Amino acid sequence: MSTKITAELVKELRDATGVSVMQCKNALEEAEGDMDKALIILKKISSNIALKKAERNAKDGIVVVRQKDNHGLILTLHCETDFVAKNEDFINLANSLADSAINEGVDKMKENSSEMINTVIQKVGEKIEIGNIAEIEGDILNNYVHNNKAAVIVALNKGTEELAKDIAMHIAAMKPAYVKKEDIRDEDKVKVVEVFQKEVEESGKEEDIKKKMLEGKINTYFKEQTLMDQMFIKDQNISIEKLLSDNGAEFSSFIHVSII
Repeated sequence: MSTKITAELVKELRDATGVSVMQCKNALEEAEGDMDKALIILKKISSNIALKKAERNAKDGIVVVRQKDNHGLILTLHCETDFVAKNEDFINLANSLADSAINEGVDKMKENSSEMINTVIQKVGEKIEIGNIAEIEGDILNNYVHNNKAAVIVALNKGTEELAKDIAMHIAAMKPAYVKKEDIRDEDKVKVVEVFQKEVEESGKEEDIKKKMLEGKINTYFKEQTLMDQMFIKDQNISIEKLLSDNGAEFSSFIHVSII
């Protein structure tokens, strides 16, 4: 039984994706109200749509990166408007909180943050709150920050800082959902099959052709969403996996935080 497409459901998908109301409504109708399927539908329409995590509120603010030894973190500081996000006092606050977090630990920073935050709230007249704080450990770390609104830190076991930065830039642009094929969950596969099955059935082709079409669409979708299979943004002739191999590098992990 399909879910009724309400204005609230459309708003929830719009907050999660940033795309137009009409695109969200159409995706939800095609997905019969299933939010996970609607997100897949929007991704398959364009792999370049900047999809936010559905559970994250669409607030303004900035992200700040810090690295110290083998430890890295991305701190998000939220405010209400882009005007305040560009305010010097707000930016200084974000940097001070990030410095405290990397040097003293996140818990200690949060314990001491109230007075610092309240002082700036009095100056700018907007609500300010600490958002997501993501941490990472690795032998080789480097990062990429885009307009103070999105940041990625990449950790390599082997390789160079320059390569780590290139991959961080790639991740910021291509937003992979998985690192490798093995990371794709069975429930994700089921949802994707259901989305493309409907599309293939409507093609009117013979069953053997429909089977090949379905397999091709599923493989293409997951290839576009998997970091190791993605083609490097600086060289479309080489995949990230081959880029690492050619440079004798070994990927460890990454963190990606975005408020855009």
